Amino acid sequence: MSQLIRPATPADSDALMKLRIQAEEWLASAGIDQWRSPGFRDRALSKWQIDIAEGRTWVVPDDGGDLLGTITLARPDADFWMRADAPDSAVYVAKLITARASAGQRLGGRMLDWAGAVARERQLPWVRLDVWRDNTKLQRYYLNEGFEHVRTEAPSHRLSGWMAQRPASVVMYADAPLHAGDTPGLER
Repeated sequence: MSQLIRPATPADSDALMKLRIQAEEWLASAGIDQWRSPGFRDRALSKWQIDIAEGRTWVVPDDGGDLLGTITLARPDADFWMRADAPDSAVYVAKLITARASAGQRLGGRMLDWAGAVARERQLPWVRLDVWRDNTKLQRYYLNEGFEHVRTEAPSHRLSGWMAQRPASVVMYADAPLHAGDTPGLER
């Protein structure tokens, strides 16, 4: 089973926000207060628009074109990844969100595998990410996806800071890869 992943376009903005709002509601129902502060949505959309324009945000559509998931290949976050971490040695995952409709398809893990393939193509040894410091469920998810906790940073102006990485060589779902085909922009 192979599925398409493609670069997001400005036309995907509404669908991306719908995914995010769905994730916010799901997190709240699980007792996790993440992304719900006033102004977070506006800032998120603003950042997404920049990431889309720069080719860093990717989406996984279903057969009808509705978005099942998104992932952004971000720049290293200077609040967390220091010179000693060799920040240019990794692909950085941000805004990994899956639709509730994709539950059971291992889509989040498959997007992480795809990020690893991008890292390998760029000859980078790591896939890295950071998540909210108090979201232990999400931290456990990434640990189960082969990531190792690096450390936790706690700058006063950030809620994120639990940092993890896994070797780019790790492939958890070889039986269900995502493919970009001949989509331009993969090299970004």
